[in-house]
Amino acid sequence: MTVPGRRSSTFTRLLRHGFTDPSAAERLLESVELAPIRADPVLLDALGATADPDLALRGLVRLLEAQPAHTARRELLDTLISAKPLRDRLLGVLGASAALADHLARHPGDWHALVTYEPQDLHPGVAEFERQLAGATDPVLLRVAYRRCLLSIAARDVCGTTDVAQTAAELADLATATLRAALGIARAAAPDAAASCRLAVIGMGKCGGHELNYVSDVDVIFVGEAAGGADEGKALQAATRLASHMMRICSETTVEGTIWPVDANLRPEGRNGPLVRTLSSHLAYYQRWAKTWEFQALLKARPVAGDLDLGEEYIATLSPLVWQAAERENFVADVQKMRRRVVANIPAAEVERELKLGPGGLRDVEFAVQLLQLVHGRSDASLRSGTTLDALKALAAGGYVGRADAVQLDDAYRFLRSMEHRIQLYRLRRTHLVPEDDNDLRRLGRSLGLRTDPVAELHREWRRHTGVVRRLHEKLFYRPLLDAVAQLAPGEARLSPDAARERLVALGYADPAAALRHLEALASGVTRKAAIQRTLLPVLLGWFADSADPDAGLLNFRKVSDALGKTPWYLRLLRDEGAAAENLARVLSAGKLAPDLLMRAPEAVALLGDGDGGGLEPRTGAHLEQEVLAAVGRAENAEQAVTVARGVRRRELFRTAATDIVGSYGTEETPARPDQGALVDMVGGAVSDLTAATLAGTLRAVVRDRWGDTLPTRFAVIGMGRFGGHELGYGSDADVLFVHEPREGVDEQEAAEAANTVVAEMRRLLQLPSTDPPLLIDADLRPEGKSGPLVRTLTSYEAYYRRWSLVWESQALLRAEPVAGDEDLGRRFIELIDPLRYPAEGLGDEAVREIRRLKARMESERLPRGADKTLHTKLGRGGLSDVEWTVQLLQLQHGWVEPGLRTTRTRAALAAACAAGLIPGEDAAILDEAWVLATRVRNAVMLVRGRAGDTFPSQSRELAAVGRYLGYGPGHVGDMLDDYRRTTRRARAVVEELFYGA
Repeated sequence: MTVPGRRSSTFTRLLRHGFTDPSAAERLLESVELAPIRADPVLLDALGATADPDLALRGLVRLLEAQPAHTARRELLDTLISAKPLRDRLLGVLGASAALADHLARHPGDWHALVTYEPQDLHPGVAEFERQLAGATDPVLLRVAYRRCLLSIAARDVCGTTDVAQTAAELADLATATLRAALGIARAAAPDAAASCRLAVIGMGKCGGHELNYVSDVDVIFVGEAAGGADEGKALQAATRLASHMMRICSETTVEGTIWPVDANLRPEGRNGPLVRTLSSHLAYYQRWAKTWEFQALLKARPVAGDLDLGEEYIATLSPLVWQAAERENFVADVQKMRRRVVANIPAAEVERELKLGPGGLRDVEFAVQLLQLVHGRSDASLRSGTTLDALKALAAGGYVGRADAVQLDDAYRFLRSMEHRIQLYRLRRTHLVPEDDNDLRRLGRSLGLRTDPVAELHREWRRHTGVVRRLHEKLFYRPLLDAVAQLAPGEARLSPDAARERLVALGYADPAAALRHLEALASGVTRKAAIQRTLLPVLLGWFADSADPDAGLLNFRKVSDALGKTPWYLRLLRDEGAAAENLARVLSAGKLAPDLLMRAPEAVALLGDGDGGGLEPRTGAHLEQEVLAAVGRAENAEQAVTVARGVRRRELFRTAATDIVGSYGTEETPARPDQGALVDMVGGAVSDLTAATLAGTLRAVVRDRWGDTLPTRFAVIGMGRFGGHELGYGSDADVLFVHEPREGVDEQEAAEAANTVVAEMRRLLQLPSTDPPLLIDADLRPEGKSGPLVRTLTSYEAYYRRWSLVWESQALLRAEPVAGDEDLGRRFIELIDPLRYPAEGLGDEAVREIRRLKARMESERLPRGADKTLHTKLGRGGLSDVEWTVQLLQLQHGWVEPGLRTTRTRAALAAACAAGLIPGEDAAILDEAWVLATRVRNAVMLVRGRAGDTFPSQSRELAAVGRYLGYGPGHVGDMLDDYRRTTRRARAVVEELFYGA
């Protein structure tokens, strides 16, 4: 009798044995079914050893209750106590799988399947499973027999008799036997169809790879041929009926549930293609139409059912094509893009729990292994295994993967697959999500042998193994390239030169021999610097390979590393600041401009970090001007001052270009910026502010060098064109006007000579030969153009504009904005020109006609001969000129009455015109999209080629690099050009209506 308020000794023992609900367990132990063995300590010990003792006890009581007679119950109890193998197997299954406990409750005699313990029972193969399924003559019996076989597999698994790889192989063998049995049932139901055709079932995916889960789609492909002289068309119809019936037998839900879905969507054309094809039809498809991922899928193909001779013929015919897949253009990029697409399709709420598809999950290991198999399996047949762990072992043995990396990946893959198996085994449901409920996590942890604190230990081990996979799965591809050029320990296998060259070519390197030389120079030796490089390079190589020109990326990295090799902070920055290394890789492989700017002062690498002195956000105009003027003030003379100012300009051009590149490419942590207009505005604003600060500093330097603190005349620089519109590109000249006003008491001729001297000296200093890019000053938009004086007084400008101004000059003045010099004089210049650019009552009809004539003449005369007008960003159809002239015409017509139109910026004026109802919203969006795209293309051309251009490059690598900058993946240059033409064609239609009044 238990004293009130005190726990019974049984209750305490149950707690000690791992029961979470000892009260319920105590009641079950008191049940009549367990009376004969209730006091036997062996029972509690055995229950306590299971993954879930409560679940195991409930399942045992249900099984005893389901026994048809007292003698059957007694037999089970006697065997349970006396036979340890049965006890461990039965209770192990009942404690791990509620679904198999349900099966035993429905079929109480199936526990006998766990009694036999012969040597051949330890690792049954297809033949053994076929014998066990032989009596299943209909779908219901097949399901019962399948579950009976599954019982024995699960028992060996939970008891540790088989490891995870053997369990997966047994599940694949059971699937093979089941497909054969199902096809046999289908043949028996349609003997005429069976006689008229040959049908081979090709196992794909995990079934084909001999690594199946407990619950998984079984992927197949069907091959059919006519038999016995039958008509091919009718034979294929018969084969299709057999295949469809076989799929239904396995997939449909009956009173005994389902087995698993049979999925034939990996076939040519997927679900849109015929279910069964002839071998010649398969071959024709793979030779002409198949995508890279389809060859990757064929890695695991093997005949599993039906006509095995036909199946072997299928494998022999297609296998050569599989091993040629790595020669396809953009092969590595295609495989990696497919992997990224899989991750992107995971619901955000499930990413962290996704065991198979999430970052660091099973698919990362499988993709990495398959990628290496496809690259190196062409020349090394030992790598051609469909089983992930076997292939990984072969890769390590051949030196294609570092042995330590392979061991870590093998451990991680086995642990993650074990988790997946135990999660699915519980309910026999297809899932790859780690449960959230603590009871489920506790059962899962205990099933994996984690008994002290199952939930905490499970999370710790799971995160550790996914961390290993995330760290290694991409590095796996690149690290052996370093080993190929490094000193290895005796006996360590290395990648052969031919294999290293194969891998580099697959990655997109055009000159693998040069790439290997760069790697050797960077990573060989025993210095600390070489050790850090060996850590960095595997990741950097992957980022270089993601660009259009990996060779340039690696070469530029070597140049920067050589220049900064003895600088203590350089490698530390790349190693320790997460963003710096990837940002550098993107910048060095995106084209010529940014690397050229960096090579002139490699210490600018520090800008790519996220610590002190780093950061890619462009500085404000005020900040830049303050820095430049302070530096000029410290210089000894004008030349030295302008050299410093140009150095600041070069550094900030690099910062802007790097920000643009990283924003356009994106990083692993931050996707590419979706708002391309914001990137255009950023570049235009940053380069314009930088140009203004450089001019301000140069002006200050010239004045101080010749006149001290005060110039004899007030002097202002007015930005014009893209400069005034805050829309400068990387290669733009600075369009300006110069205006001056003699100070009181200064002779006008002296003032004019001083102003002209300032202009001449500024232009000279900004174009001196130097390591810094020159800044060209263009004053051709001044009154009278090249024939007129470079500098005028404000009074002279007023007189000219009053008497001689033409409509094109009013249009040009729409972009005028003071950028440097005397602020008051600049403001008065703007007051002077406002009535010209925003004329009262707008433009007259004759002025509008004149603007249209000028535009038409420019289109016909200034477009370069032979240029494709559909792809010329400035003068082509729907390009910059079309959009800007349309917007400027609206400003000239309505700026006097609409304040929002009084801006020098094209996009702001377009938005104001839309807001004022002068242009429909849809038309405004079309024009804005075209202007942004054309500007992006011009920026891209400058970044890629290192020199300005208004058309897409003709060289294929340069064109691909422009595509990458614009967000087009490898192999999609055609799509880029089509999209550009489509966007600008729509813009031209709007221009025809709004500008020409068509």
